[in-house]
Amino acid sequence: MRKAIVFFWLLVSVWEPSHAAALPDKESFHLFLLVGQSNMAGRGVVDEAAKTAHPRVLMFDKQREWKPAVDPLHFDKPNIVGVGPGRAFANAVAEANPEIVVGLIPCAVGGSPISAWQAGAFYKPTKSHPWDDALARAEVALKDGQLKGILWHQGESDSKPDLAEQYGEKLHELIGQFRAELDSSDVPFVVGQMGIFSERPWSEAKHQVDRAHKEVSKKVSRSGFASAEGLNHKGDEVHFDTDSARTLGRRYFEVWRALSVKQ
Repeated sequence: MRKAIVFFWLLVSVWEPSHAAALPDKESFHLFLLVGQSNMAGRGVVDEAAKTAHPRVLMFDKQREWKPAVDPLHFDKPNIVGVGPGRAFANAVAEANPEIVVGLIPCAVGGSPISAWQAGAFYKPTKSHPWDDALARAEVALKDGQLKGILWHQGESDSKPDLAEQYGEKLHELIGQFRAELDSSDVPFVVGQMGIFSERPWSEAKHQVDRAHKEVSKKVSRSGFASAEGLNHKGDEVHFDTDSARTLGRRYFEVWRALSVKQ
């Protein structure tokens, strides 16, 4: 297996942007689904570091081809998409596991409420079907590797009095649906916390959604919660800035790693 990974490095080193990346064997290719709304898609400013790919981290692009992972990973809203937590998470996984290649499957859709993440639901602002599109992309990607985790960051669009009360139940149903459809009952599911910004105090509805996020780890097997405590916004009081998005990605990794070693 180690020889296969070394060969993969050599192939990536001569990769050209117009070409799909060479892939390792399926057993060594560990895949992660990135789902939710804008803070998972990423809205941080794309800096030079964002353009440098890790030699063992790939992304499943809009054309459903594997390419070296650079930000932005997502394509939900091309004019504003930027740095999110995905690459920092993947880089941490790769560094902790030198025998594997990491593949990211970006499927987040900015602004999407949890109701858009069900079969047949159409989300008009992006003219997309978040749930159906994610499953279709995952089905193709999983022919090449093994699903090892699902990362979820969503809730801002449901932090309203008429929606927050049902959020916890809907989230539990969503996790069950992902696991059933992707045949992944033992795959860790990690929920990220919404931004905590002093300039925009939380409403009771937002606290209610936050409680639902935190309760997942207590009520759903092999699930966890990544804190956003101390992170900063990019100036809009909604989206994480570049450094904070990366910090959140590393926090996702720590939670995922803890879940991965549990029996």
